[in-house]
Amino acid sequence: MADLHAHRPADVDRFLAELDHPFKPEVVALRAIITGVDGRITEQIKWKAPSFSRGDYIATFNLRDRKRVHLVFHNPHLATIDSPLLEGAWPDRRMAYFADLADVEAKRAELERVVTEIIRRNDAT
Repeated sequence: MADLHAHRPADVDRFLAELDHPFKPEVVALRAIITGVDGRITEQIKWKAPSFSRGDYIATFNLRDRKRVHLVFHNPHLATIDSPLLEGAWPDRRMAYFADLADVEAKRAELERVVTEIIRRNDAT
């Protein structure tokens, strides 16, 4: 059986090279931020978009949204993480939205904190 969490950055590189999306620079910047949090974060293409995991899934882009960048956080620990970055009250997923590169940079520290907290909680279980 294939490892669903395999580290396949070449697949993601290829996907992003071919991506036609109005917010491609923001997607690339967010990818760098997320993978920069922890060198053990793995990447793959899931739901026709870059996805990140470390043990459990962390987040996946929703690239159908073409008016902003939509990042779906999907992890069992999300219900207990309080953050102004995360929207929605689903038990297993929350959303984050980014308007442009300036918004990505403005939310960078909180994004890094949320990803770090997800990893910390995954490691504790």
